Amino acid sequence: MAVHNASFARGLRLRRLFRHGDGRLLVVPLDHSVADGPLRGGDLNALLGELAGTGVDAVVLHKGRLRHVDHGWFGDMSLIVHLSASTRHAPDPDAKYLVAHVEEALRLGADAVSVHINLGSDQEARQIADLAAVAGECDRWNVPLLAMMYARGPKISDSRAPDLVAHAASLAADLGADIVKTDYAGTPEQMADVVRACPIPVIVAGGPRMTETDAVLTYVSDALRGGAAGVAMGRNVFQADQPGWMAATIARLVHESRHVPERDGVNNRLALTSLTP
Repeated sequence: MAVHNASFARGLRLRRLFRHGDGRLLVVPLDHSVADGPLRGGDLNALLGELAGTGVDAVVLHKGRLRHVDHGWFGDMSLIVHLSASTRHAPDPDAKYLVAHVEEALRLGADAVSVHINLGSDQEARQIADLAAVAGECDRWNVPLLAMMYARGPKISDSRAPDLVAHAASLAADLGADIVKTDYAGTPEQMADVVRACPIPVIVAGGPRMTETDAVLTYVSDALRGGAAGVAMGRNVFQADQPGWMAATIARLVHESRHVPERDGVNNRLALTSLTP
């Protein structure tokens, strides 16, 4: 029986991305320095060293940073090259634009690429056209596409409104993404409605920094209860006091879905206890 090489190539890369074999993902985006300035501490290579081997499935980086990090960290962690950019200093920070291409990301060793789209931005039309164009390139080169989709703009009053989150997720699927990252819709029940309406895996954005570990893990647990395929946690990992420990704890929760966080009051360590059916 003949094997379709295109399907094989894309499937192989998706298999590397979903390396745990459970259909779940923990992605740690590390692209924030373009929008906001250097990450805390500034040593991205050391941070990658802390994340490697913790159960993180993939990290998101911009192309230029790859010149300054050790490729050895990616033995059991996939690389997603981010193709979009804007800075918080721009007249419209929500107007994302392309700064790299799929073929370029492949030359750099990417397992997948990502783009960021803001529904409701004054530049929404161009961003959606960019998403479609990148999806076409991904089809040509058989590269998985992660679409980061949010409702953000002058007319958006509640970016986490379930109907807007559902629209963002379905748009990613309609235009050819393999995975969509979007906002949490507010409750597990509302998130479940978003997931049911979307034919591709939905991972939930980590959102603003939370000061309490229990709050982070409860958030992750609620997203998983709502049917999310995982989370993309940036600030709540790299701004943690111990990024590697935090990543490992979240990874365990993501890949052991019947668990919720509890605090061990004696040793102040995180224990994971089984949920009741």
